[in-house]
Amino acid sequence: QVQLVESGGGLVQPGGSLRLSCAASGRISSILVMGWYRQAPGKQRELVADITSGGTRRYSDSVKGRFTISRDNAKDTVNLQMNSLKPEDTAVYYCLRNQGQIYWGQGTQVTVSS
Repeated sequence: QVQLVESGGGLVQPGGSLRLSCAASGRISSILVMGWYRQAPGKQRELVADITSGGTRRYSDSVKGRFTISRDNAKDTVNLQMNSLKPEDTAVYYCLRNQGQIYWGQGTQVTVSS
């Protein structure tokens, strides 16, 4: 079994920045994809960004140019640098890891408000 622990969420004012991190532990095997999804109240969960084992990055159009996804050297932690945050970025952000099986983190709240 794999556990994913997200950190870095919180309250930030519009135009501010946050950095989310997701660390994997447990029954780790070779990663296929790791990424971030988000779910706002009353909305379905949507892709924010992900990164493949080969380093290919994918971003939602709504965050492209503002967010950057990256991995550390161990390839078991994924980060999301979020800049120029907008109120519409407010959501619970979930880490996803695909290593043949898919695992989800518990979610971390990001609130963008003045």
